[in-house]
Order: sequence, then C-alpha cells, then structure tokens
Amino acid sequence: MKQLFINLPVKDIEASMTFYSQMGFINYPLFTFDDQKCMVWGDHIYLMLQTYQMSQKVELKNIADPKTSRIATFTLPVESLEKVNEIVAKCLNAGGKELTEAIDEGFMQIRNIEDLDGHQWAVIYVNIEKFKEVTGRE
Repeated sequence: MKQLFINLPVKDIEASMTFYSQMGFINYPLFTFDDQKCMVWGDHIYLMLQTYQMSQKVELKNIADPKTSRIATFTLPVESLEKVNEIVAKCLNAGGKELTEAIDEGFMQIRNIEDLDGHQWAVIYVNIEKFKEVTGRE
C-alpha cells in the first residue's frame, strides 16, 4: 500500500489540530505525540503537524515562513461543490484565510485557503465526465 506523509511545522499544534479537524482530517493516535500530531485524510494521506522544535530536529534547513514565502500548495479533491464550500466555511470559522476568489472552470471548482501558519491548500471538485468532454480525454 502506498501512503503519503506530509510534515508541516506549526506554531500552535492544538490550534492547528482544530483547524485541520474542521477541514475534515481525523486525528490518528498511533503517530500522535506531544510534539507531533498525526491527522489523516482517508487511508493514504497522513498530515504530520509538528512543533517547530520537532521539525528542526529532523530537518537541518531553516523553516521558511509560509506567510511570506511560497513553499507548496496541497490540493484536496472532494466529491461535490457543496463539500468544497462546506470545508472552506469551516476552515474560515477556524481562523483560516481565503486567498483568492473561487475559481469555476465549469467542470472544476476550486477554493484556495491558508491555514493558521500560512500553509496553502486548494479544495477542489472535478466533474470527471465534464472534464473528459471538455478536454477530449478518456
């Protein structure tokens, strides 16, 4: 089985857990400790929220400030436009920030948000049948 672990340094680990819970991640106690909280998105995506101190132990490079530097954007596909809007509304209520206006390509809708530390996420719905029709791909 293939899995993806995303390690994110965060300033306030408890507030970040609350934020990501609102996004739809679920705490996974097996990999959760005082300085690292594991949150899962489905069976294959693990989000490791790490204190800055924990991140510095593992990574020898300086931690870039995602509020001032573009680091990476993570994209979470969901099953409907309603789910996109629901997740973004919950994230905004948990202290997140919407970075741009919603993007509607007809076959795809995207909303971009920033977490409490400035990490960027896109929540996206793609209607695959419309996508195939527009692009001519199967």
